[in-house]
Amino acid sequence: MINFNPARILITGNMGYVGPGVVRQLRQTFPKAELIGYDIGFFAHCLTGAVRLPEVLLDRQVFGDIRNLPAGLLVGVDAVVNLAAISNDPMGYAFEQATMEVNHQAGIWLARRAKAAGVKAFVFASSCSMYGAGDDAPRTECATLNPLTAYARSKVLTEQDLKPLADNDFTVTSLRFATACGWSDRLRLDLVVNDFVASAVASGQITILSDGTPWRPLIHVQDMARAIEWAVQRPAANGGHYVAVNVGADEWNYQVSELAEAVARAVPHTEVNLNAAAPPDKRSYRVDFSLYRELAPHHQPQRHLADTIAELRDNLTAMNFHDANFRASTFMRLRVLTALRESHALTDDLSWAKPEPVGRSTAAEAVPAGYAAELAAAPVA
Repeated sequence: MINFNPARILITGNMGYVGPGVVRQLRQTFPKAELIGYDIGFFAHCLTGAVRLPEVLLDRQVFGDIRNLPAGLLVGVDAVVNLAAISNDPMGYAFEQATMEVNHQAGIWLARRAKAAGVKAFVFASSCSMYGAGDDAPRTECATLNPLTAYARSKVLTEQDLKPLADNDFTVTSLRFATACGWSDRLRLDLVVNDFVASAVASGQITILSDGTPWRPLIHVQDMARAIEWAVQRPAANGGHYVAVNVGADEWNYQVSELAEAVARAVPHTEVNLNAAAPPDKRSYRVDFSLYRELAPHHQPQRHLADTIAELRDNLTAMNFHDANFRASTFMRLRVLTALRESHALTDDLSWAKPEPVGRSTAAEAVPAGYAAELAAAPVA
């Protein structure tokens, strides 16, 4: 099998938590490719310990809403990596309509336009959260989907609508990522491992809001970037014109209590508090990653839980991090959006409220009216 070698790659949603590592990985792998970033900029200012702006590795950074992609941006593009999303359950609860518009409707609209423009490879950042609640049996890609949140539902719907688009000229890969963790130039602390390490460093306390039994599959953001590199150049002979694949490693399936204990071992004098009386957390699932091992043997996760915890601990310490109230800070993505809404910088549908700068191009095609109805009526293979 000969891997696809793209000359021009568009990365949407590149200015979030995962994006900086993806840009770095793609620049290393495709040094001569033209890399274009497209992002609305909600979290562009949320830099953590970066010695330079991550976007300097791009050839071009375009600011904009995925629901309003500039005309012509896809011309000459060989591969699209779609990271753009309202990216976790709390934000999905707070902004459910915008979550469905951005994650599902605009994502499919982007894929259809990409195919029409001659793009050869489309990579979608999906999620294992679509498996939702279940027993302890590891979930394969054929398992029943049980999305419990707007975020998870948006991933399920997008995958369903992406599949019939794939053909001989348009290879589509849906990467069902485990829960992200690890250091990033735009760190988030609203993720379980990152939260636990921040709590331990700042206060010496880890409080688990559940009884600690729920299962979570994990993956380091660096290993997510390596998976995206694989998907960008994946030939259709390796998995098919369309494939949805769980991305992670079997040994990275942990119960929440195990994660807290691992952090406590790495950060001295940390106390772990369980809430034994908490109602069961329905978001509990283990995941089987055997298909990813088969399809991507040279792109398997390389990071481990212990070094990930140490990396977070050491970098937070180097930042003199000591904010025990960090859950009210910009380290939490929902807090960023809430603050922007309260300052009237964003509208209710999470669009920028301020007027377009003078001279900015208006050559954009917005998601057409009635697009949700169009999607609902479209046949699904």
